[in-house]
Amino acid sequence: MAKTLSEIELTDHHKLFLVKDGGALGPLLQLLSHDNLGMKTVAVKALKNLSSLPQNGLQMIKEGALGPLFDILYRHSLSSPSLREQVAVVIMHLAKSTNTPATDHEQISLLESNEDIFKLFSLISFTGPDIQRNILEAFCAMCRSSSGPDIRAKLRQLPAVQVLVQLCEINNQTVRVRSSAVKLFYCLTVDGDDISFQDHVGQRCIQTLLKIINTSTDEEESNAAMGIISNLPNNIQITQWLLDSGALDTIFAFITDGNQNALNKKHGIEDAAKALCRFTVATNKEWQRKVAESGFIRVLVLLLVSGTPLTKQYAAVSLKQFSESSASMSQPLKKTIAFICCFASSETGCQVHRGICKVESSFCILEANAVDPLVRILEDGDIGACEASLDALLTLIDNERLQSGSKVLDKVNAIPPIIKLLSSTSTKLQEKALDALERIFRLPEMKQRYATLAQMPIVDITQRGSSGIRSMAAKVLAQLNVLGEQSSYF
Repeated sequence: MAKTLSEIELTDHHKLFLVKDGGALGPLLQLLSHDNLGMKTVAVKALKNLSSLPQNGLQMIKEGALGPLFDILYRHSLSSPSLREQVAVVIMHLAKSTNTPATDHEQISLLESNEDIFKLFSLISFTGPDIQRNILEAFCAMCRSSSGPDIRAKLRQLPAVQVLVQLCEINNQTVRVRSSAVKLFYCLTVDGDDISFQDHVGQRCIQTLLKIINTSTDEEESNAAMGIISNLPNNIQITQWLLDSGALDTIFAFITDGNQNALNKKHGIEDAAKALCRFTVATNKEWQRKVAESGFIRVLVLLLVSGTPLTKQYAAVSLKQFSESSASMSQPLKKTIAFICCFASSETGCQVHRGICKVESSFCILEANAVDPLVRILEDGDIGACEASLDALLTLIDNERLQSGSKVLDKVNAIPPIIKLLSSTSTKLQEKALDALERIFRLPEMKQRYATLAQMPIVDITQRGSSGIRSMAAKVLAQLNVLGEQSSYF
């Protein structure tokens, strides 16, 4: 009977019936402890067949299947290599079952203690490719479950990152093992700190990850490798290694390969846009120049239009960082005295920076036609994207650019959406909008044009907002002559 269950093709309906109503699970679990190796083997194969259905996997965990399965996996005297391979598949199925919607309201953990985690992970270094791959996939599933944060933290306390880096770098490693190792490595980078990775990630590891992105036919693997790149510690050494290893070309090809709308690829592009942010910081204009010369600024503008909210957010962050450098990179206009006397200048320069701006040399977001899509994002509703876009637009009204930048924002109709952000559920976004309006309303013509539109939302903040933001709102109302300078709101 067990042999039949191990070999027969079953529908999901029949698998569920056999476990839930057919009474098959109890006898199969008993057979796992049978002295006869052949009996153990057919029982494990039957469980492998039934456990591919997540509901059944959860039931097996609840009824204590893990104990005898781990006994077979760890105690070689009770099993054979092929049997342990089958057990590893069952454990992988059980791990994946913990990610099903049925577990949303009950936390079901595959591994309870640090010792359980250590014992299972240690097998990766002492087993063949098939067992390695299934254990890696089991840990991937556990890292994505409701208990994922705890599992990830415990793995980072082990030498897990070091083991995974080695599995990625070994040239003779099977592709499927490497792929599973990369995916688990990515899981561990999601919420880890710099200390967890900086001792194990060197230039060789970075070159390996970039090679995987460039050559892998497994889209999930290449996405995971890009995710690792995006989450690496943001320090000068790693950034330089990335540049030296050709990361910009890899990221550019990844974003522009023409398959941006695939669901899996969208997540990868989010990570690619995030990875790019480390190269666009205003504190290193040489890095910015390399990114701009690679053609990224126009790509970032396209991502503002077509990307997911998170992609738009990261694209806006990079454009903001570029724009912070534009004033110092814009070339002054050159006019001779004779030219000024005899002719009207045909070269008026950038409306904001008053010099000659080019996308690749001065990183000007106005020249790159980024301002309109940034304004549209303000009305998208995603808080992260709105905040990043507003930050980018505010670089146009910094310091001496206040008047010229405000005129540009007025021309593209950016000020009404900024005023609408005063009603946002995000206090931080309200603060940024108030900061923008406080600057803009220093100009009498802007105050006259938009005071009526802004007055009521600002008054609402003085009545409903937190103490800090009420004071900011009151100062803007004083600019609009709605409150006196001695108001109790200050």
